[in-house]
Amino acid sequence: MSSLPEPPASQRIKALLTLREMLLGGAFAPGERLSEIPLCARLGVSRTPLRLALISLEHEGLVRQHASGGYLVQDFSVADVADAIELRGVLEGTAARFAAERLDDPSYLLPLREVVEEADQLLDGEGGTEGIFEDYVALNERFHALLLGLASSAVLQRSLEHVLALPFASPNALVRGQGRGARRWMTIAQEQHRVIVNAIAAREGARAEAVAREHARLARRNLERALASDEPLAAVMPGGSLVRAAAPAHP
Repeated sequence: MSSLPEPPASQRIKALLTLREMLLGGAFAPGERLSEIPLCARLGVSRTPLRLALISLEHEGLVRQHASGGYLVQDFSVADVADAIELRGVLEGTAARFAAERLDDPSYLLPLREVVEEADQLLDGEGGTEGIFEDYVALNERFHALLLGLASSAVLQRSLEHVLALPFASPNALVRGQGRGARRWMTIAQEQHRVIVNAIAAREGARAEAVAREHARLARRNLERALASDEPLAAVMPGGSLVRAAAPAHP
C-alpha cells in the first residue's frame, strides 16, 4: 500500500524546521544564494511549501530577498549581535516594569518564585557544572517566558518574539561558550533573577526594569569573551556561522 502524500501544511512546517536548522547549523555560507530546485530535492518538498518557509524565515531575519529574485542567506555583523542583545534587554526590562505595575495578585508571582527556588537548589547541590548545565538552561528559559507572561502585553510579546527569532539574541545563546566561567555566569544570573522577582513583588517597576536590562548585558559580556577566544563563534553560539568575523583593526 503506497503512502499518502503529505498535506501542504505538513510540508511547509517540515521545510521551515529543516531549513531553519540547516541555516543555524552552518549548512550554508552567509550571503549564499538558496536555489529552489536543489533545496526542494534536498528537503523532499514541493516549491510552494518551500517558498512559504522562506517567507517565514525572511520574517525571522535568517534570509533576505535577492534583487533579481530568490533568497540569500542573511549575514550578520558582530554589531548586529550586540544590538539584538541590547534590544532584548530593553524589551525584557519593559516586561519587568509592566509586571510590577500590573501585578494584581501576588500569587501570580508564585510560578516565577518556584523557578528561582528550583535553580537555587540546583546551584547549591553537589553536582558539577556539566551535570547541572542543561537543567539550568531549561530553568532560565522558563524564567524569561514567565516574566514575559506577567507583563500582560500582546504587543510586547510579539516584539520580543521577533527579536528572539534571531538565535543569538536568546537568554541562553552564549552560555555554552563560557567553559569554566559557566558556573559563575549561572550564579550571577540567578542573583539577578531573585532581585527582579523581589522588585516586581514590591511594585518597584523602575528597579525591576533596570535589573532586567543589566541582566541581558550578561550576554553582551559573554559575546565579548567569545570574540576574544580562539574558538569560532559557530562553536559557542547558535547561528554563529552566520556572523561575519570582525575586520582586524588597522595599525
